[in-house]
Amino acid sequence: MEKGEGENETYITQFILLGFGNHAELQPLLFLLFLVIYIVTMAGNILIIALVVTDQHLHTPMYFFLGNLSCLETSFTSTILPRVLDSLLTGDRNISVTGCITQFYFLGLYVGVECYLLALMSYDRYLAICKPLHYPGLMNGRICQQLAAVSWMSGFMIITIVTCLMSQLHFCGPNEINHFLCDFTPVIKLSCSDTSLIILVTFIFSSIYTLPLFLLTLASYICIISTILRIPSTTGRRKAFSTCSSHLIVVTIYYGTLIIVYMFPVTDTLRDLNKVFSLFYTVLTPLANPLIYSLRNKEVKAALRKVISKCMELHWSSKFLFVIHVVMK
Repeated sequence: MEKGEGENETYITQFILLGFGNHAELQPLLFLLFLVIYIVTMAGNILIIALVVTDQHLHTPMYFFLGNLSCLETSFTSTILPRVLDSLLTGDRNISVTGCITQFYFLGLYVGVECYLLALMSYDRYLAICKPLHYPGLMNGRICQQLAAVSWMSGFMIITIVTCLMSQLHFCGPNEINHFLCDFTPVIKLSCSDTSLIILVTFIFSSIYTLPLFLLTLASYICIISTILRIPSTTGRRKAFSTCSSHLIVVTIYYGTLIIVYMFPVTDTLRDLNKVFSLFYTVLTPLANPLIYSLRNKEVKAALRKVISKCMELHWSSKFLFVIHVVMK
């Protein structure tokens, strides 16, 4: 606690993240579950990044954006899960106001950039399927780099403005956040300052940034599906749809849960369900990306087999050299 200047009001310096409740018997199970999810998510996304960087066959616009998405997912997961794991292991649910605002900053940054990247990936699939003759000119390496840079820079600028406004707020109590992370709505509700400006700014930014990206993604897939349905052969339709179905699964999960969490009115019933829905876009989507893109993608599986075979060759060649070295001695 600290006193406000020239006032008798006491400001809060720490929040308590209530997380998933006080069910002590579930804490070990939840800890093991989230630990496995974290390890698999990090390993899967890092593997995709390594494959995209090292395999020449994956140096295409689609895999360039996928590599960016995997970089984002590793950071996204590391913003949320280590704090959750620490809370489940030690029972310490306290987080400083500064730490909470910092977590919100990175959460908002990654959510915004992921919306942009998913829109770019849907537009890339639209051009590849609906405008194949114009695709090489409209989506080359230089344009991809510029679009990715814009996605990160725009997300950075928007969340920086919102976070600066949030850092000016004062919190007088209560200090309990009924969530496992420092999200916008539960933090704002605890402020004893005037929040009308930050709510207005956030609404404007959401309207001019997130909504157009969602509409672009939606329009791209409407065009893709209509084009696929016009393909005369069943084999051709199946092949065309397989190139974008994995992305469509991720987009559906991600935007579906975002809409429920941020656009539906917060009722007593939805308050607890929002924590479950938040798990989808903060924890399960980063986990699903490497699994979906690797298990359902022939190019990624081929690149992975190539890496494994090279590792096996290096392993056996090193053993052979070691045996030769021992014999020569």
